[in-house]
Amino acid sequence: MIPETGFLGMMLGATFGVQMVLGLLVLMSLWSWTIIFTKVILYKRTRRQVTQGYTLFNDAEDLSGGLQAVSRDGNTALSRVGLLAVGEFRKLEKADIERDRKRMLVKDTLRRVLRQGVNEEMKRLSSSLSFLATCANAAPFIGLFGTVWGIMHAFHSIGLSQSAALATVAPGISEALVTTAIGLVVAIPATIAYNYLLALLGEVETELVNYAGAFLNRVEREVSWASSSKG
Repeated sequence: MIPETGFLGMMLGATFGVQMVLGLLVLMSLWSWTIIFTKVILYKRTRRQVTQGYTLFNDAEDLSGGLQAVSRDGNTALSRVGLLAVGEFRKLEKADIERDRKRMLVKDTLRRVLRQGVNEEMKRLSSSLSFLATCANAAPFIGLFGTVWGIMHAFHSIGLSQSAALATVAPGISEALVTTAIGLVVAIPATIAYNYLLALLGEVETELVNYAGAFLNRVEREVSWASSSKG
């Protein structure tokens, strides 16, 4: 037997349109909270790995030692960016071209490859964030649509019953307003989480860019030393 009072009873007794809106909002809320918890854990772990790896890389004596240091924790963002750049660096080392031209080519190519590596990591980390932005923007309007639908149904019921008594109007109006409230419940946490995650992601990007700069400087020094020793 379906209860006639309470939130659950009110929702089970709502019109099909209102129930569809509520179902969509519940699914959006569940998925957004899944993304929030997953991304917070991922971003904090990545930030810690990047910060520690950047320090270890700077403390290393040479490029190889720095790469071993950042790869110590396994397949991390720093190791992926570093290995991508090293692969290009090793190819350029074998190129049979004039020394000064090679130095410029190494610098330009590594700058491009490092930028590409950082962009790929940021793209991977930022996946699914757009859904939070969608929830933040769309959920209130979806809830408002449910409210409008419910009010239309309430007025239709008034016309059929030919009575504007509170007992006739109140149930339809209340179930209609609930969808707007649920829409806000979905949108507000999504908005707060989206901005918080963007801040965390910005910190990770800053560390990755700093690492890319340190990597390029380290390569330039080693290339200069190698050229000096040969000269």
